Amino acid sequence: MTWLVKHLGLAPYEPTVAAMETLTLSRQPDTEDELWLLQHPPTYTLGLAGKPEHLLQTTDIPVIRTERGGQITYHGPGQLVGYLLLDVRRLGYGVRELVRRMEQSIIDLLADQGISAYGREDAPGVYVAGAKIASLGLRIKNGCCYHGLALNVDMDLTPFNWINPCGYANMPISQLKDLGISLPIDEVAQQLARHLERNIVLNAQEPR
Repeated sequence: MTWLVKHLGLAPYEPTVAAMETLTLSRQPDTEDELWLLQHPPTYTLGLAGKPEHLLQTTDIPVIRTERGGQITYHGPGQLVGYLLLDVRRLGYGVRELVRRMEQSIIDLLADQGISAYGREDAPGVYVAGAKIASLGLRIKNGCCYHGLALNVDMDLTPFNWINPCGYANMPISQLKDLGISLPIDEVAQQLARHLERNIVLNAQEPR
């Protein structure tokens, strides 16, 4: 299996989601899988089961309802977003395993930089020393997925103080910069793409 990797730069949230939905709904059995790597302007997104009370303070940052799973999170410049547009039926494993492999890809990226990270069964995402550094959320339609992950690289974390991130009050938030990793976000994107490809696509039929 292979996939097409697209680097989209800074892209507005709603048109990007609309494009993902269009691609997902028009897929054919032989449609190539894709990985979109990008950043968003400041945006709060609220998942399908998202509770508005997790927005603790009204600001000028737009709050957008979206079809992914999960509660509220924040996107902004300096955060690397990876959208996975995959035919899950071709992978040979289910959505739970896909999420685990997404988490593992971020863990592997951090391990390359000497950082020990881990996932949590009770709260999907990737954590370093108790602080969340990456969030995950997918949407499945017709056996295919879209949405994906967000890795904090070098961004203003202040807007996370105005929400309960992913529905968890007082959740500490971290980023690569605060861990002493000063890689440009484009380089982080290239490294993440390699780890995702290895864990999700190239080893699709191999149990981990």
